[in-house]
Amino acid sequence: MGKRIVVNMGVTETRVAVQDGSLLTELHVERRRHRSIVGNIYKGVVTNVLPGMQAAFVDVGLAKDAFLYAGDYTANLGDYERLMLAEGEEEEIEVDEIERREASVPIEDLLRKGQDVLVQVSKESLGTKGARITSFISLPGRYLVFMPQAHHIGVSRRIRDEQERDRLRQIVRGLRPPAGGFIVRTVAEGKGEDEFASDIQFLIRLWEQVQTRYNQGAAPSLLHEERDLIFRVVRDLFSSDVDEFLVDTPGAYAKCTEYTSSLVPALASRVKLYEGRAPVFEACGIEKEIEKALRRRVWLKSGGYIVIDQTEALVSIDVNTGKYVGKRDFEQTVLKINLEAVGEVVRQIRLRDLGGLIIIDFIDMEREEHRQQVFRALKKALAEDKARTNVLEISELGLVEMTRKRVRQDLQSLFCAPCPTCKGSGVVKSDITLAAEIFRKVQAAALEPGGEEIVIRVHPEMAQHLEAVEREGLELLQETVQRKLSVQPLTSLDREEYEIISR
Repeated sequence: MGKRIVVNMGVTETRVAVQDGSLLTELHVERRRHRSIVGNIYKGVVTNVLPGMQAAFVDVGLAKDAFLYAGDYTANLGDYERLMLAEGEEEEIEVDEIERREASVPIEDLLRKGQDVLVQVSKESLGTKGARITSFISLPGRYLVFMPQAHHIGVSRRIRDEQERDRLRQIVRGLRPPAGGFIVRTVAEGKGEDEFASDIQFLIRLWEQVQTRYNQGAAPSLLHEERDLIFRVVRDLFSSDVDEFLVDTPGAYAKCTEYTSSLVPALASRVKLYEGRAPVFEACGIEKEIEKALRRRVWLKSGGYIVIDQTEALVSIDVNTGKYVGKRDFEQTVLKINLEAVGEVVRQIRLRDLGGLIIIDFIDMEREEHRQQVFRALKKALAEDKARTNVLEISELGLVEMTRKRVRQDLQSLFCAPCPTCKGSGVVKSDITLAAEIFRKVQAAALEPGGEEIVIRVHPEMAQHLEAVEREGLELLQETVQRKLSVQPLTSLDREEYEIISR
């Protein structure tokens, strides 16, 4: 089986999975009450300017003010064109790929409190941080990305044939309006004038609508909202290399066929309604892959494994030999596991949507040619990742430092919540440590005047430990404090919670 897109339309959320063979490579989730705002365009009002951070807070109507760096806002729109050209025309610029820019003009000279601004969301609100916004507007179509403030024509870096790149540039150059720039998207390869003309007309009309709403509306207000997840998947992911587009409900199927007929009519026959009895994600093996993607340890086919730990500052990925011991040469054993780990590491990075600073700890390799071989394999695997990455050479210790653009919540943040017992640390106090702590609290409570009894209220599991394992300690403590001690289990308490009551 080749590449497949599977849509699961639930009551409260829509899930879209991309499979390459039997492997899950991408997962997109949109919840009915928490739709993505990346790509939305707003008329905002500046609420605070921070010269020390060269940034500003902007009220766009969300729960938290959005964050605008000075380098993401400029009064001279020509700066945007120079910026894009400096990065090279081979970059496929999407809304979610705009990085922090260094501004040549101080933020306090660009913005003032109460000023209205036209901005677009480039990054979701993550954790305690508000959404990241930019004044560099990008409007994606099926084959083109329109940038109203730019003037150049770029081509996706994934289109490598130089003749094809030149052909695409010439077509767009002949069709584009006097103002605005375009990036030709990967799916445009092999397409002709008709497809581009339709895209350009649609994007120009859309931009005119945004401008009209900006001029007529009050701040803060939403000027343009990105379409639903199914539409974005058809627009951005459904291409000729997808053999099947499987949808599990008649309503979602009707949407897909409508969008496909409008955007990619040649692929309409590949959209299929799933009619099996088992849930579509279970039937396609996707549910199990999601469960694996939430685990800390991921096993490799050879018997080795990788461990993924997410922290506040970075993501660490550790490669281990595990059960694989090789045959003769230890260096060849290490090389084989590291090469196998490369594919799984990149797949997990994409699937979990990991971002920020990522450290990969490969098994130490003595030979320089082996390190280079693994590094080349990593670069090749990352070339298929749509998110922008920057990778440094493997160090002598076998470490790779890389960054990956983070736009939305990672899979763990999306599907999981911190453990109420360990508060997200991943560990809890041992029974013996907790017992010693309780005994100290009892001794402190016994120093207070009054009362003949001290009641120790604890979680049932801890109560059992005190009564069974710590019985001798309780008796000794009772003699020491000269008070009667009683242990009371309470299911309402967490494992590490306890109450010491004198009465």
